[in-house]
Amino acid sequence: MLIVLDNSNPAPLYQQIVDQVRAKVLAGEIQPGTQLPSIRQLAADLLTSVITTKRAYQELEAAGLIQTRPGRGTYVCELTESSRQRLKLAEVEDHIREAVQAAARLGIRRPQLVELLERMMEAEGLDDE
Repeated sequence: MLIVLDNSNPAPLYQQIVDQVRAKVLAGEIQPGTQLPSIRQLAADLLTSVITTKRAYQELEAAGLIQTRPGRGTYVCELTESSRQRLKLAEVEDHIREAVQAAARLGIRRPQLVELLERMMEAEGLDDE
């Protein structure tokens, strides 16, 4: 499992792990039932503390993405399509909320923001359905 931590990223290291594992699970890059590295192994691989990886796994488990079976390991959970869709939408909603808050701080008005969003969606090939 490839995870790249960036010390210049303002997000805490545990959050970078959470974000990358979540993205890989939701995109189907890590299949349900896949065993993840142990907390200690992941910490060694990423050259970070066990506390950091433990917190990341706790966050992922709380989100329902992974499950730890004592003595057996940590595995990716099976997600229903509705759960997968709900988690994807929640992640996008978080990013949109951050963008709207930034626009408000910078004095960008609704029409400009909507126009920007529409341009970006068009550039990404997201058509009206």
